[in-house]
Amino acid sequence: MHSALVSPKPENPLARVTRLVAPELKRVEQRIAEQAAAFDPAIEGYISYALGSQGKRLRPLMALLGGGALGGVTPQHVDLAVIVELIHIATLVHDDIVDEAERRRSQPTVNARWGNTLSVLLGDCLFAHALNLSANFDNPEIGRSIAKAAREVCSGEIIQTQRRFDLHLAIEDYYRIIQMKTGSLFAVAGELAAVLHGADAATTQALKEFALRVGTAYQIYDDCLDIAGDENATGKTLGTDLRKGKLTLPVIMLLRAASASEKERCAEFIVQGNLAEITRLMKAAAANGALSAAIQAGQDLLQEAEDKLTCLPANQYSEALLGLGQGIGRLFEEVRA
Repeated sequence: MHSALVSPKPENPLARVTRLVAPELKRVEQRIAEQAAAFDPAIEGYISYALGSQGKRLRPLMALLGGGALGGVTPQHVDLAVIVELIHIATLVHDDIVDEAERRRSQPTVNARWGNTLSVLLGDCLFAHALNLSANFDNPEIGRSIAKAAREVCSGEIIQTQRRFDLHLAIEDYYRIIQMKTGSLFAVAGELAAVLHGADAATTQALKEFALRVGTAYQIYDDCLDIAGDENATGKTLGTDLRKGKLTLPVIMLLRAASASEKERCAEFIVQGNLAEITRLMKAAAANGALSAAIQAGQDLLQEAEDKLTCLPANQYSEALLGLGQGIGRLFEEVRA
C-alpha cells in the first residue's frame, strides 16, 4: 500500500519578496546593529539589546522594493530603510511600556528587563538618533517628511490612549488612529523610495497610497492576532490592547453586531479586560463573524493597495510589491484558521 502523498505547504509570498532584496536587507541589518556604537558606551548595551531582535522588516522592505521598482535599490534607499526601522523600533520600546508587555519576539521586552524609566529614555534616544540620521540626505524635504511621519506615529498613539475604554469609538476613528500610528511610517517609506529616484508626482503618490494601505492592513492583522493569536507561536504578549482598553476593529465589530443585552455583556468584559470571554464571543456564531469581518476589511484594503500599483513599471520589484500585500493577506488567513 502506498502512503498518501502530502502536498508541500506553499511558500509564503513574504519569503519570496525577502529573497529578492536579501543582500540589501542584510546590509540594513548590519547598519542597524552598527548604530549602537554611535551611543555613549555606558548605554551601548541597552541600545544593542533593543536593536537585536529581528522582526519582519516590512517597512525596510517597502523602501527597498519601492526603490527597486523605480530604477534600482541605491545606497540612499538602504539609508531610508534603516531610518524607518529605527523609528519603528523606538515606537515598540514605548508601546511595550504603555501595554506593560513582557515579551516581544520571544525575548523579554526592554521594560521587563530594565523598567519603565530607562525604557522611556531609551526609546527617546532611538527616535532622536533616527531623526539625526535623516538629516544626512541632500534633500532637506526628505528629513522633514521622516520627522512628520514620526510625529504622526506618536500622535496616533496618543489619540488611541485618549480613547481607551471608549465603547462608542467609530470604525472611522479607528481607521484614522491606525493610519497615523502604523500606516504613516509605511507611507513615508513608499513615498520617499520614489522621491529618491526623482519620480513624478503621480507615481510618488501611488506608491505612498499603496504603502499606506498595506501598513493599515497590517495593523488590522496585528489587532486580530492580539485577540485570536497564540502567544507561543507569536513570541509576544497578546491581549494587551484589550487589557488596556484599546478598542480594535474586531472588538468594534463585535459590539456593532451584538444585541442590546449582548452589547452590555461585551462592554463589561471589555472594561474588565477579560480576554478569554471576548475571544470566546469573537469565535462564537453569535458574534456574527466579527473576527471574519475584521479580517475581510484588512483584505479589502490590500486589494485597494494592489490597484494603486498600475502606474509602476512592470519588473520583478513591482511584482514583489504585490507579493508583499499577498504575504500579509496570507497572515490574515492564518489568523482565521
